[in-house]
Amino acid sequence: MSSPSPSSCASGYRSVFAPGLLAGQVVIVTGGGSGIGRCNAHELAHLGAQVVLVGRKPEKLAAVQAEIEADGGLASTHACDIRSEDGVVQLVQQVLAAHGRIDGLVNNAGGQFMSPLESISARGWEAVVNTNLTGGFLLARECFKQWMAAHGGAIVNIVADMWGSMPGMGHSGAARAGMVSFTETAAVEWARAGVRVNAVAPGYIASSGMDNYPPEAAERLRAIPRTVPAGRMGTEAEVSAAITFLLSPAASFISGTTLRVDGARPQSRTGWGMQLPDEATRERPAVRPFEGFHRAQTPRVFANAASSAPSA
Repeated sequence: MSSPSPSSCASGYRSVFAPGLLAGQVVIVTGGGSGIGRCNAHELAHLGAQVVLVGRKPEKLAAVQAEIEADGGLASTHACDIRSEDGVVQLVQQVLAAHGRIDGLVNNAGGQFMSPLESISARGWEAVVNTNLTGGFLLARECFKQWMAAHGGAIVNIVADMWGSMPGMGHSGAARAGMVSFTETAAVEWARAGVRVNAVAPGYIASSGMDNYPPEAAERLRAIPRTVPAGRMGTEAEVSAAITFLLSPAASFISGTTLRVDGARPQSRTGWGMQLPDEATRERPAVRPFEGFHRAQTPRVFANAASSAPSA
Protein backbone atom coordinates (compact mmCIF):
# COMPACT_ATOMS: atom_id res chain seq x y z
CA MET A 1 0.00 0.00 0.00
CA SER A 2 1.01 3.61 -0.40
CA SER A 3 0.86 5.24 3.02
CA PRO A 4 0.43 8.96 3.53
CA SER A 5 3.76 10.60 4.30
CA PRO A 6 4.56 13.78 6.21
CA SER A 7 4.71 16.86 4.03
CA SER A 8 6.62 20.08 4.39
CA CYS A 9 4.98 22.31 7.01
CA ALA A 10 6.23 25.39 5.21
CA SER A 11 3.64 25.09 2.45
CA GLY A 12 0.66 25.24 4.82
CA TYR A 13 -2.59 23.31 4.59
CA ARG A 14 -3.53 22.62 0.97
CA SER A 15 -7.32 22.88 1.16
CA VAL A 16 -9.40 22.59 -1.99
CA PHE A 17 -11.75 25.25 -0.61
CA ALA A 18 -11.52 28.99 -1.21
CA PRO A 19 -9.34 31.00 1.17
CA GLY A 20 -11.41 32.86 3.75
CA LEU A 21 -14.41 30.56 3.27
CA LEU A 22 -15.03 30.38 7.03
CA ALA A 23 -13.66 33.77 8.04
CA GLY A 24 -15.31 35.10 11.20
CA GLN A 25 -16.91 31.78 12.09
CA VAL A 26 -16.41 29.89 15.35
CA VAL A 27 -16.31 26.11 15.06
CA ILE A 28 -15.99 23.59 17.89
CA VAL A 29 -14.02 20.43 17.08
CA THR A 30 -14.17 17.70 19.70
CA GLY A 31 -11.37 15.18 19.79
CA GLY A 32 -9.23 17.91 18.25
CA GLY A 33 -5.99 16.79 19.84
CA SER A 34 -5.16 14.05 17.36
CA GLY A 35 -6.11 12.19 14.21
CA ILE A 36 -8.99 13.38 12.04
CA GLY A 37 -9.98 16.06 14.56
CA ARG A 38 -6.49 17.57 14.51
CA CYS A 39 -6.42 17.56 10.71
CA ASN A 40 -9.87 19.12 10.40
CA ALA A 41 -9.02 21.79 12.96
CA HIS A 42 -6.03 22.76 10.83
CA GLU A 43 -8.14 22.99 7.67
CA LEU A 44 -10.88 25.03 9.33
CA ALA A 45 -8.33 27.43 10.80
CA HIS A 46 -6.62 27.70 7.40
CA LEU A 47 -9.97 28.78 5.95
CA GLY A 48 -10.32 31.55 8.52
CA ALA A 49 -12.36 29.97 11.31
CA GLN A 50 -11.69 30.44 15.00
CA VAL A 51 -11.32 26.81 16.03
CA VAL A 52 -12.26 25.68 19.52
CA LEU A 53 -10.37 22.47 20.34
CA VAL A 54 -12.12 20.22 22.84
CA GLY A 55 -10.80 17.06 24.47
CA ARG A 56 -9.88 15.42 27.73
CA LYS A 57 -6.11 15.94 27.55
CA PRO A 58 -5.08 19.61 27.76
CA GLU A 59 -1.51 18.91 26.69
CA LYS A 60 -2.61 17.38 23.38
CA LEU A 61 -4.97 20.28 22.71
CA ALA A 62 -2.24 22.80 23.53
CA ALA A 63 0.12 21.13 21.06
CA VAL A 64 -2.42 21.42 18.23
CA GLN A 65 -3.23 24.99 19.20
CA ALA A 66 0.49 25.81 18.95
CA GLU A 67 0.64 24.20 15.50
CA ILE A 68 -2.34 26.17 14.25
CA GLU A 69 -1.04 29.44 15.61
CA ALA A 70 2.40 28.77 14.12
CA ASP A 71 0.63 28.40 10.76
CA GLY A 72 -1.13 31.73 11.24
CA GLY A 73 -4.53 30.40 12.36
CA LEU A 74 -6.74 31.04 15.38
CA ALA A 75 -7.42 28.37 18.00
CA SER A 76 -8.39 28.04 21.63
CA THR A 77 -8.65 25.00 23.89
CA HIS A 78 -11.20 23.73 26.38
CA ALA A 79 -10.65 20.54 28.35
CA CYS A 80 -13.92 18.66 28.80
CA ASP A 81 -15.23 15.14 29.25
CA ILE A 82 -18.12 15.20 26.81
CA ARG A 83 -19.78 12.34 28.70
CA SER A 84 -20.53 14.77 31.54
CA GLU A 85 -23.78 16.66 31.03
CA ASP A 86 -22.82 19.45 33.44
CA GLY A 87 -19.38 19.68 31.84
CA VAL A 88 -20.86 20.05 28.35
CA VAL A 89 -23.34 22.73 29.49
CA GLN A 90 -20.49 24.70 31.04
CA LEU A 91 -18.25 24.17 28.00
CA VAL A 92 -20.75 25.75 25.62
CA GLN A 93 -21.30 28.61 28.07
CA GLN A 94 -17.54 29.20 28.19
CA VAL A 95 -17.17 29.14 24.40
CA LEU A 96 -19.95 31.68 23.99
CA ALA A 97 -18.45 33.88 26.73
CA ALA A 98 -15.06 33.78 25.00
CA HIS A 99 -16.10 34.03 21.34
CA GLY A 100 -19.69 35.27 21.27
CA ARG A 101 -21.03 32.73 18.79
CA ILE A 102 -20.93 29.09 17.62
CA ASP A 103 -21.38 28.63 13.89
CA GLY A 104 -20.36 25.01 13.60
CA LEU A 105 -19.85 21.87 15.65
CA VAL A 106 -17.77 18.88 14.57
CA ASN A 107 -18.66 15.99 16.86
CA ASN A 108 -15.46 14.05 16.24
CA ALA A 109 -14.53 12.72 19.70
CA GLY A 110 -14.83 8.97 19.94
CA GLY A 111 -13.09 5.78 20.87
CA GLN A 112 -13.46 2.05 21.25
CA PHE A 113 -11.52 -1.10 22.02
CA MET A 114 -11.40 -4.43 20.24
CA SER A 115 -13.40 -7.19 21.92
CA PRO A 116 -15.98 -9.85 21.02
CA LEU A 117 -19.43 -9.11 22.36
CA GLU A 118 -19.38 -11.81 25.01
CA SER A 119 -16.31 -10.26 26.61
CA ILE A 120 -17.64 -6.69 26.84
CA SER A 121 -18.68 -5.71 30.36
CA ALA A 122 -21.57 -3.36 31.05
CA ARG A 123 -19.03 -0.74 32.11
CA GLY A 124 -17.05 -1.14 28.88
CA TRP A 125 -20.20 -0.98 26.77
CA GLU A 126 -21.40 2.17 28.52
CA ALA A 127 -18.02 3.86 28.19
CA VAL A 128 -17.99 3.42 24.41
CA VAL A 129 -21.65 4.31 23.91
CA ASN A 130 -21.36 7.37 26.14
CA THR A 131 -18.31 8.59 24.23
CA ASN A 132 -19.53 7.88 20.70
CA LEU A 133 -23.23 8.64 21.09
CA THR A 134 -24.29 10.35 24.30
CA GLY A 135 -21.44 12.86 24.30
CA GLY A 136 -22.19 13.91 20.73
CA PHE A 137 -25.87 14.29 21.57
CA LEU A 138 -25.07 16.48 24.58
CA LEU A 139 -22.76 18.76 22.57
CA ALA A 140 -25.28 19.13 19.75
CA ARG A 141 -28.16 19.75 22.14
CA GLU A 142 -26.32 22.45 24.05
CA CYS A 143 -25.02 24.19 20.92
CA PHE A 144 -28.59 24.23 19.66
CA LYS A 145 -30.20 25.41 22.88
CA GLN A 146 -27.60 28.02 23.81
CA TRP A 147 -26.95 29.52 20.36
CA MET A 148 -28.07 27.82 17.16
CA ALA A 149 -31.80 27.82 17.91
CA ALA A 150 -31.72 31.59 17.57
CA HIS A 151 -28.94 31.99 14.99
CA GLY A 152 -28.70 28.82 12.88
CA GLY A 153 -25.61 26.75 12.31
CA ALA A 154 -24.19 23.48 11.04
CA ILE A 155 -23.40 20.28 12.90
CA VAL A 156 -21.35 17.40 11.54
CA ASN A 157 -21.28 14.14 13.47
CA ILE A 158 -18.40 11.76 12.78
CA VAL A 159 -19.50 8.14 12.77
CA ALA A 160 -17.86 5.09 11.15
CA ASP A 161 -18.28 2.39 8.53
CA MET A 162 -20.74 0.25 10.49
CA TRP A 163 -22.76 -0.92 7.47
CA GLY A 164 -22.87 -4.69 7.57
CA SER A 165 -21.93 -4.65 11.28
CA MET A 166 -18.68 -4.17 13.19
CA PRO A 167 -17.52 -7.61 14.38
CA GLY A 168 -15.04 -7.24 17.21
CA MET A 169 -16.30 -3.76 18.09
CA GLY A 170 -20.05 -4.23 18.50
CA HIS A 171 -20.33 -1.50 21.12
CA SER A 172 -18.93 1.06 18.70
CA GLY A 173 -21.12 -0.16 15.84
CA ALA A 174 -24.25 0.22 17.96
CA ALA A 175 -23.25 3.71 19.07
CA ARG A 176 -22.37 4.86 15.54
CA ALA A 177 -25.64 3.53 14.15
CA GLY A 178 -27.42 5.42 16.91
CA MET A 179 -25.57 8.61 15.93
CA VAL A 180 -26.72 8.23 12.32
CA SER A 181 -30.31 7.99 13.54
CA PHE A 182 -29.81 10.97 15.84
CA THR A 183 -28.40 12.94 12.90
CA GLU A 184 -31.50 12.25 10.82
CA THR A 185 -33.87 13.15 13.66
CA ALA A 186 -32.05 16.35 14.61
CA ALA A 187 -32.01 17.44 10.96
CA VAL A 188 -35.80 17.29 10.91
CA GLU A 189 -36.45 18.81 14.34
CA TRP A 190 -33.93 21.65 14.06
CA ALA A 191 -34.47 22.65 10.43
CA ARG A 192 -36.98 25.26 11.60
CA ALA A 193 -34.09 27.18 13.16
CA GLY A 194 -31.87 27.03 10.09
CA VAL A 195 -29.66 24.35 11.60
CA ARG A 196 -28.28 21.64 9.33
CA VAL A 197 -27.19 18.31 10.84
CA ASN A 198 -25.19 15.79 8.85
CA ALA A 199 -22.73 12.99 9.45
CA VAL A 200 -19.48 11.82 7.92
CA ALA A 201 -18.62 8.12 8.03
CA PRO A 202 -14.90 7.47 7.55
CA GLY A 203 -13.92 4.03 6.35
CA TYR A 204 -10.38 2.77 6.85
CA ILE A 205 -8.33 5.92 7.35
CA ALA A 206 -4.58 5.97 7.99
CA SER A 207 -4.86 8.01 11.17
CA SER A 208 -3.04 8.09 14.49
CA GLY A 209 -5.99 6.32 16.11
CA MET A 210 -4.71 3.08 14.59
CA ASP A 211 -1.71 3.28 16.89
CA ASN A 212 -4.04 2.65 19.84
CA TYR A 213 -4.85 -0.89 18.74
CA PRO A 214 -2.90 -3.80 20.26
CA PRO A 215 0.28 -5.02 18.51
CA GLU A 216 -1.39 -8.26 17.46
CA ALA A 217 -3.75 -6.22 15.24
CA ALA A 218 -0.87 -4.85 13.15
CA GLU A 219 -0.96 -7.50 10.42
CA ARG A 220 -4.71 -7.17 10.02
CA LEU A 221 -4.39 -3.41 9.71
CA ARG A 222 -1.68 -3.71 7.08
CA ALA A 223 -3.88 -6.13 5.10
CA ILE A 224 -6.84 -3.75 4.99
CA PRO A 225 -6.08 -2.13 1.60
CA ARG A 226 -6.65 -5.49 -0.11
CA THR A 227 -10.27 -5.42 1.12
CA VAL A 228 -11.02 -1.94 -0.23
CA PRO A 229 -12.08 -1.58 -3.89
CA ALA A 230 -10.03 1.62 -4.09
CA GLY A 231 -6.99 -0.47 -3.14
CA ARG A 232 -5.77 1.77 -0.35
CA MET A 233 -6.62 3.44 2.92
CA GLY A 234 -7.94 6.97 3.06
CA THR A 235 -6.16 10.03 4.39
CA GLU A 236 -7.20 12.33 7.19
CA ALA A 237 -7.37 15.17 4.68
CA GLU A 238 -9.96 13.29 2.60
CA VAL A 239 -12.23 13.04 5.64
CA SER A 240 -11.58 16.65 6.61
CA ALA A 241 -12.61 17.82 3.14
CA ALA A 242 -15.97 16.07 3.54
CA ILE A 243 -16.52 17.67 6.94
CA THR A 244 -15.56 21.10 5.65
CA PHE A 245 -17.92 20.77 2.69
CA LEU A 246 -20.85 19.96 4.98
CA LEU A 247 -20.04 22.98 7.14
CA SER A 248 -19.82 25.25 4.10
CA PRO A 249 -22.52 27.27 2.30
CA ALA A 250 -22.22 24.87 -0.64
CA ALA A 251 -24.09 22.31 1.49
CA SER A 252 -26.91 24.69 2.40
CA PHE A 253 -29.58 22.28 1.10
CA ILE A 254 -28.01 19.15 2.57
CA SER A 255 -29.22 17.97 5.96
CA GLY A 256 -29.91 14.61 7.55
CA THR A 257 -27.48 12.74 5.33
CA THR A 258 -24.40 10.63 6.02
CA LEU A 259 -21.49 11.18 3.67
CA ARG A 260 -19.32 8.07 3.47
CA VAL A 261 -15.59 8.41 2.87
CA ASP A 262 -14.63 4.77 2.43
CA GLY A 263 -13.40 3.86 -1.07
CA ALA A 264 -16.56 1.76 -1.65
CA ARG A 265 -15.53 -0.66 1.11
CA PRO A 266 -19.11 -1.46 2.31
CA GLN A 267 -20.01 -2.61 -1.22
CA SER A 268 -17.32 -5.30 -1.39
CA ARG A 269 -18.83 -8.76 -1.28
CA THR A 270 -17.44 -12.19 -0.54
CA GLY A 271 -17.22 -14.19 -3.75
CA TRP A 272 -16.87 -11.15 -5.99
CA GLY A 273 -13.58 -11.26 -7.87
CA MET A 274 -12.52 -7.79 -6.80
CA GLN A 275 -9.82 -6.23 -8.94
CA LEU A 276 -7.69 -3.63 -7.19
CA PRO A 277 -6.24 -0.64 -9.06
CA ASP A 278 -2.91 -1.36 -10.71
CA GLU A 279 0.08 0.97 -10.58
CA ALA A 280 -0.99 2.83 -13.72
CA THR A 281 -4.47 3.41 -12.35
CA ARG A 282 -3.06 4.70 -9.07
CA GLU A 283 -1.50 7.61 -10.94
CA ARG A 284 -4.84 8.93 -12.16
CA PRO A 285 -5.91 12.13 -10.39
CA ALA A 286 -9.26 10.68 -9.32
CA VAL A 287 -7.55 7.73 -7.64
CA ARG A 288 -4.47 9.24 -6.01
CA PRO A 289 -4.79 9.99 -2.28
CA PHE A 290 -5.51 13.60 -1.41
CA GLU A 291 -2.77 14.58 1.02
CA GLY A 292 -3.67 18.16 1.82
CA PHE A 293 -2.62 18.04 5.47
CA HIS A 294 0.87 19.49 5.64
CA ARG A 295 1.46 18.08 9.13
CA ALA A 296 0.17 14.56 8.45
CA GLN A 297 2.00 11.73 10.20
CA THR A 298 2.05 8.12 9.08
CA PRO A 299 0.64 5.78 11.78
CA ARG A 300 3.46 3.79 13.39
CA VAL A 301 1.94 0.49 12.30
CA PHE A 302 2.53 1.46 8.66
CA ALA A 303 5.74 3.43 9.14
CA ASN A 304 7.38 0.47 10.85
CA ALA A 305 6.27 -1.85 8.07
CA ALA A 306 7.74 0.44 5.43
CA SER A 307 11.06 0.76 7.25
CA SER A 308 11.41 -2.99 7.69
CA ALA A 309 10.46 -3.89 4.09
CA PRO A 310 13.30 -5.24 1.94
CA SER A 311 14.69 -2.81 -0.60
CA ALA A 312 14.22 -3.46 -4.30
